[in-house]
Amino acid sequence: MKLRSLVTLLILALTSVSLADDSYTETYETLVDKDGNISLPDNFRDDWTFLGTWSIAAEDVKQSSEASGHGAAGLHNVYTQRGVAAYFREHDSFPDGAVLIKELLKATTAPMTTGIVSHGSEVEGWFVMVKDTKGRFTTNPLWGDGWGWVLFNASDRHTAVTKNFKTECVGCHIPARDDDWIYTAGYSILFD
Repeated sequence: MKLRSLVTLLILALTSVSLADDSYTETYETLVDKDGNISLPDNFRDDWTFLGTWSIAAEDVKQSSEASGHGAAGLHNVYTQRGVAAYFREHDSFPDGAVLIKELLKATTAPMTTGIVSHGSEVEGWFVMVKDTKGRFTTNPLWGDGWGWVLFNASDRHTAVTKNFKTECVGCHIPARDDDWIYTAGYSILFD
C-alpha cells in the first residue's frame, strides 16, 4: 500500500513539473482572447524565466552633486515562461505560444564603492510579444510576422496602447529580422 502511494505521488509530482515547464502551451487560453487581445500576466516576475537585461546608455548622467559620469538612462528586463528557453535550445526557435515580456525601467545612477552604478527604479511599461506559428489573427493589426505585439504603460497594465504592430513595433526589430524578430544575442540562456 505504501509503495502504491509513493508511486502515485511521484507520478503527480512529475506531471506537475512537466506542466509547469511548458506553460507556453496555455497562452492562447489564458493570455490571448478569441479576438487576439493580449493580456499582461500578473505573476511573471515571480514565476517566469529571466532571459536578460538590456541597458539603455545615457550620455552623461547626473543624479546628485556627487554623482556624475556615464550610466544607464533605462533598463529593460526580459522574461519568458518556464520551458521556453529549453525549447529554444533544442529547436533553435521559439515555440508557439511563447511570450516575451520586456519590462521597461527608468534607471537611477549614483556612485558606489564599485564605481558609478545604474539600477532600475520606476517601471515605465511592458512590451509583450506572443509567438504565433499558426497565423491565428490575420485581420488583427497587432499580429503579424509570427508574433503578437503590444505595449502596456505602467499607468494602465490592463489596456494595450499599441494600435498597429507594423507602424509602432517592427521598426525597432528590423535588425533582428533574421532571428525571428528577437535580439536573441542578448539572452545567453538560450544558447547555454
